[in-house]
Amino acid sequence: MKQWIMRTIIGLSVMFSAGCIGSENTSLSQTDVWPAITSECKLWTYWWWMASAVDKQNITSQLETFQKAGLGGVHIIPIYGAKGYEDRYIQYLSPEWMEMLDWTVREGRRLGMGVDMTLGTGWCFGGPTITAELANAVLERSIKTVEADKPVTLSSKLPLCVMAYGPDEPVDLTDKVKADGTLDWIKPEGEWKVYELWQKPSGRKVKRAAPGGEGHMLNPFYRAAMENYLGWFDAAFKDYKGLMPRATYHDSYEYVCNWSPDLLTEFEKRRGYRLQDHLPAFFGEGDSDITARLKGDYRRTISEMLLDSFELWAGWSHDKGCITRNEAHGAPTNLLDFYAMSDSPETEFFRFDRNPLVAKFASSAAHVAGRARTSAETGTWLKEHYHVTLGALKNFIDGLFVSGINHVFYHGNCYSPADAPWPGWVFYASTQMNPRNSIWHDVDALNAYLARCQAVLQAGSSDNDILVYWPIHDYWHNEKGMNLDMTIHGVGWLAEQPVGQLAAKLWKEGYTFDYISDDQLLKCSISNMAVVPDTNHQNRIVTPGGAYEMIVVPACTRMPLETFKTLYTLAEQGGVILFEKDIPRDVPGLSDLKEKRAELKSLVNSLTWSPSFGSVQMCTIGKGLFGRGKDINSILNSASHVINAFSLPRETMTDKGLKFTRRRDKDGYWYFIINQDEQFTEEPNTPAFDGWITLARPAQSMMLMDPMTGRSGTAPVRVSKAGNADVYVQLPAGASIILRAFIKAQPEGKPWVWYKEADSTELSGTWEVEFIEGGPELPPAYRTEQLESWTQQGEQAQRFAGTARYRLTFDIQKIQVQRDAWRLDLGTVAASARVRLNGRELDRVFSMPYVVYVPDDLVKRKGNLLEIEVTNLSANRIRDLDIRGVDWKYFRDINIVNIDYKKLDASGWEILDSGLLGPVRLIGLREYHLQNDSL
Repeated sequence: MKQWIMRTIIGLSVMFSAGCIGSENTSLSQTDVWPAITSECKLWTYWWWMASAVDKQNITSQLETFQKAGLGGVHIIPIYGAKGYEDRYIQYLSPEWMEMLDWTVREGRRLGMGVDMTLGTGWCFGGPTITAELANAVLERSIKTVEADKPVTLSSKLPLCVMAYGPDEPVDLTDKVKADGTLDWIKPEGEWKVYELWQKPSGRKVKRAAPGGEGHMLNPFYRAAMENYLGWFDAAFKDYKGLMPRATYHDSYEYVCNWSPDLLTEFEKRRGYRLQDHLPAFFGEGDSDITARLKGDYRRTISEMLLDSFELWAGWSHDKGCITRNEAHGAPTNLLDFYAMSDSPETEFFRFDRNPLVAKFASSAAHVAGRARTSAETGTWLKEHYHVTLGALKNFIDGLFVSGINHVFYHGNCYSPADAPWPGWVFYASTQMNPRNSIWHDVDALNAYLARCQAVLQAGSSDNDILVYWPIHDYWHNEKGMNLDMTIHGVGWLAEQPVGQLAAKLWKEGYTFDYISDDQLLKCSISNMAVVPDTNHQNRIVTPGGAYEMIVVPACTRMPLETFKTLYTLAEQGGVILFEKDIPRDVPGLSDLKEKRAELKSLVNSLTWSPSFGSVQMCTIGKGLFGRGKDINSILNSASHVINAFSLPRETMTDKGLKFTRRRDKDGYWYFIINQDEQFTEEPNTPAFDGWITLARPAQSMMLMDPMTGRSGTAPVRVSKAGNADVYVQLPAGASIILRAFIKAQPEGKPWVWYKEADSTELSGTWEVEFIEGGPELPPAYRTEQLESWTQQGEQAQRFAGTARYRLTFDIQKIQVQRDAWRLDLGTVAASARVRLNGRELDRVFSMPYVVYVPDDLVKRKGNLLEIEVTNLSANRIRDLDIRGVDWKYFRDINIVNIDYKKLDASGWEILDSGLLGPVRLIGLREYHLQNDSL
């Protein structure tokens, strides 16, 4: 192997704002390089309609504002109202409301924007048609010891089940209940206990409901409840002649429910035995393993019932010409199946809950099922109200991108009429991504960056190698509790399970993977041709959404017999199935337990394992194999060694702290790469990266693309004997870059040019500062030779939220060295800036590092005029409102709370630094060119 030696470059530095280092002089047009940006590539926003108090004029005005800022669509969610505006409230689904819906969709189409809507108000599904019987419900029970010659009086007037247990077989007394609430039954000899089951509404009603949408949340396991709910919309849309939205939406699962009226009937039909014959064991008496098996069967049953119920919603939406978006997290079901049910599975990051391995459940479902979009709610409680910067949002969303998300929604934006005083109508759990918030001034720059990223991330298809089986039945095999809801907040259901630990190892090591469920595995097959033209391995595991190299099974004890048999069949046909530690030795549940165990044992005993390769064993099955071993890396390496022409290279850039996602198309591969910490924070605790990275995919040529600026250029590629491509990149902390790797194509265009620092000077002199936009009033202008927060200029400046223009005239006569370009480093900016030099607009900056590229011919020796418009956050202005006792929190329901869900009082907030803090440095740069073997 040729040894590549790279010279050490001193003083390498970033050239584009929060983008990659370097520049280019490309001859390719934008359309040649970047995928076309559609409305779905752009960011969308949740759009809360308070009490649906909307009108056509304000709808049009706000949509036009959104479109101008680069948004691609809105998502309508009617919620509670603003006090004092009751005369404007519109009843949900009334003819007037339907008219507003039609107007919104029509105006959206006119502007090239899409419109989605929650199918309901607030969240989750529910409303006025949901009766107590149809409501989300919890199980109640009574256990009574029967006394001789005394009647048994029941505790409920509407029992779902009454069973007697004693020395003989259980007795079903459900049909023996008399009108007076006693049992028409004589106790046999011996000690008998009567178990009575009934359900009651949990009390969970639609959260943040709008007028006309109030009521119980429905029972998510009960098809009759969903049928009733959809009937409400059938009636509303029966005579509707307007335009339908693009999608209907179901929010994150927040029902409080563990039972339904038909659960026992469904349990018997699905599991093949009666749960009511085992109630003592179900509630914890006797063998804990039997209890866990009963609970596992119960959890599997409610999972299937939930999926069946929500299939009705998906079908209803499709019949109306709409797609579906669904947040499955929080549900006690197989999340992969629940996500995959929708056309756009949707996840979310929430405050500190930013686990990409959890977000990958939504993207995995999309990839395996063949969904083109994976969406995400983002910006919910990112920080305290009005403390969120555009830079924090960028890094936060970058974390979603590397998790496989490609259709992001801001959370969000509240409809507010033009006559509402500042800050207008606002939602309590939001980034306040609205035109009244000062950060809106530069939001179009952020939106342009995100649109470029999503255009790439929606191009082609996902390119992951491994399917990771989710052994949910091990998680369900737990004698404690009832339903096990799996939320994004407490992720022990993943992180504390072997599957989560395995996924973390794969993620860290740079292996690409998607999760797969039992039901999804049943749909897999084996390909008999190479799916990707640049590889030789032909026996890929094919799902409806794509092909994979292998299936990896985390350490698990129990696996459904049908799943194991499917894995065996896939191996016979040429598939590679690898087991962490060992193959499962047991089946879940109680149904036909003895027979299923015997069949599984027979299959397991038929396996002939080869001598160990270290700690790894292989078993040939037909054209494929099973492998097992304690260490996942050893298993993967041994599989590669055993299989002819098979390889599973990992992306070693993760060893260097970089994170990525990869996609493919007919020409090659797209890499989106970021240099971020594990929480994707505003100021990531990661070192700048400067060096070569080796790609796990072959490439003959390469394009570097900066999503922050839209610039691009060709890059030299070092190709190893193994066909892997090396490419040189520089990424400051928080930065991102896109690599376009071509299998054969040789794109024309001038190369990406890298720079090293030649000389620099700190710009000094008298800064003229003028406040040009914002409120509550414009503070007086001032002059200063020392850059510091403008809040030092007195009370008016302390409460100001908006934009100030900084002007400085400077010379550069002291810089004598030769240079090819300049970098302007603004130092610290609070919080975004637009830069103009000698009358020419340069880049806008809103995230670290705050730097812009300056062409050499733009800088003069004398008399340069630098103008920097800096916009701060709105927190200081909100603080002032509360100090002065201004009534801006006038909303119903929860009103406005702080990030800890307590009363919001901004008067105690610290004053945030605002403006240009510097130091501002002008850095002369020399260009250098990379060759294929060195710098």
